[in-house]
Amino acid sequence: MKSKNKFDIGLFHLNNHLHPKNLLLLLSLLCLLPVITFGQNKVSLKDSLDGKFDLSNWVLSRNGFIPVPYIITEPALGGIGGALFPVFIKPNSPYLDTINGQLVKSRAKPNIYTLGGAYTANGTWVVGGGTTGTIKKWRSNYTIGLAYANVNMNFYKELSNGEEKSVEFNIKTIPVYGQFTKQIGLSKWSAGLNYLFLNTKIGHTDTLFNTDKEVNSNISRIGFVAEHDNRDNIFTPNKGLRWHTLIGSSSELIGSDYEFTSVISNVYWYVPISKRFVSGYRVEYQQIWGDPPFYMKPFIYLRGIPMMRYQGNIITLAETEWRWDFTKRHSLVAFVGAATAIDDWDSFNESTWQVAGGGGWRYLLVRKLNMRVGLDIARGPEDWAYYIIFGSYWIR
Repeated sequence: MKSKNKFDIGLFHLNNHLHPKNLLLLLSLLCLLPVITFGQNKVSLKDSLDGKFDLSNWVLSRNGFIPVPYIITEPALGGIGGALFPVFIKPNSPYLDTINGQLVKSRAKPNIYTLGGAYTANGTWVVGGGTTGTIKKWRSNYTIGLAYANVNMNFYKELSNGEEKSVEFNIKTIPVYGQFTKQIGLSKWSAGLNYLFLNTKIGHTDTLFNTDKEVNSNISRIGFVAEHDNRDNIFTPNKGLRWHTLIGSSSELIGSDYEFTSVISNVYWYVPISKRFVSGYRVEYQQIWGDPPFYMKPFIYLRGIPMMRYQGNIITLAETEWRWDFTKRHSLVAFVGAATAIDDWDSFNESTWQVAGGGGWRYLLVRKLNMRVGLDIARGPEDWAYYIIFGSYWIR
């Protein structure tokens, strides 16, 4: 089954039609917004090592923020709109462990906070916020998020005769998200619980999408999380591997209107080829069983392909990204990926693989956190798209 969604906005990325005027305005916002300061004390926006533009002192010493602005020009959303999510980062000191009689430091993830919103000309608007961080005393990590979205968008579904039908929905939803994981001993492994609650109201019913009970419904999903992470950095890694798996279940026993089970598993592996070249590899598998609503089905998540464009009960995906640091501050990236969306394994051999790829530019904006930001341009099966990258597109 295929579904096409004309609304595509995320916290750290945007799929949009590329236009030179929008690109210039976008880059101008990225350059101007960080220099806003509070109070009379000035903070240097130059790095103490190379004198280049850098936000390390602004972010780490003065409670500054990194703005993540978007310009939205999608015709389906009214042709014009914008979004802004300031991101605040508070680093944590490393853990101190004694191993074989030697004092060893290990990384503690920083605390990150964001709050923002988006609005477009067709009346779509979103407000939300979230935080992720570390409780050092417990050697634990947490993520909490809350939002409200009023979205006007079209979904497309393929009929038995091969044609597609378009259905426009107004979707009002309140997502609440939480996750808590604890480190296992002194290893790179952690495990814990994940919870998602969605209260969703749909403007009208549609027999094609079986939305009779989705007009006003709740989803309550609880899951088990396991993760291995030995990356050298959570923002723009140069080496290491992260493997993350979530097994979740939605049930009436925990207040859900739907009964379904899902698995999401992904691997990100970063391999330095040389001092200036870093290769990255991503493999992902998703599957869902039971009776989920149409908007909860897995979808292909690749640059160049709009979110929700290709949905199915099973998603398999592979992608690679290569980064060349041609100076200490500037980098070029190239990426390509392929994925398939199917309803059952019997149709895997006959399935169509969707391929997307492109390239982009990065700038080392916060040297002390090894955080690179930039812009990617990608081409999918149908259209061009551009994305603002904060750290890594693979951050989810």
